[in-house]
Amino acid sequence: MRADDAADLLAGYVTGPVAATGATAAALARAEAARAVVLVEGVSDQIAVETLAGRRGRDLAAENIVVVPAGGAHGIARYLRWFGPEGTGARLAGLCDAGEAHIVWRGLAAAGLELPGFFVCTEDLEDELIRAAGPARVTEVLSAHGDLRAFRTIQRQPAWRGKDEAAQLRRFLGAGAQRKLRYARLLTEAISLDRVPQPLDALLSAV
Repeated sequence: MRADDAADLLAGYVTGPVAATGATAAALARAEAARAVVLVEGVSDQIAVETLAGRRGRDLAAENIVVVPAGGAHGIARYLRWFGPEGTGARLAGLCDAGEAHIVWRGLAAAGLELPGFFVCTEDLEDELIRAAGPARVTEVLSAHGDLRAFRTIQRQPAWRGKDEAAQLRRFLGAGAQRKLRYARLLTEAISLDRVPQPLDALLSAV
């Protein structure tokens, strides 16, 4: 498979210029009557959660669980009231980046909700996936999907030459919205199920 495999990898997901708002709107429409709602920052997080659930034999749609990409931590805080006890009353869980956790905690407090069920990535999703897979495995996946040469170019750039490979990979995966989405799925599929990042593992156990 090559770097042009996005259509197959991202089938069923909102991508392109309207991804941030379109994905949220599509998920909200499904979530009004959901038993449980998982609030995440973006589409890449949604893809990782749903991919891991599938690998574990779970059908979230059949379980009436909807993953809502909220368009950032402020979106998560906003939708806590929408789906919390004062809203639809769904069971809530969520995932956010470390740098945005304070926004989510404030939102939880404002909504009168407790912390269990919400989990924080050490840095962000890409960091968690790279550490779980290991840089060697990540570069194997890049090679299989036609992106290894582009990654080697990043490594040769003066700003990144000699830096830790995990940091280089994180920079590479985060450069370009579609790449970020593709590898959210590809790396979640590549990780051994006994090495799933703790925040993702805990999140799925909470719903």
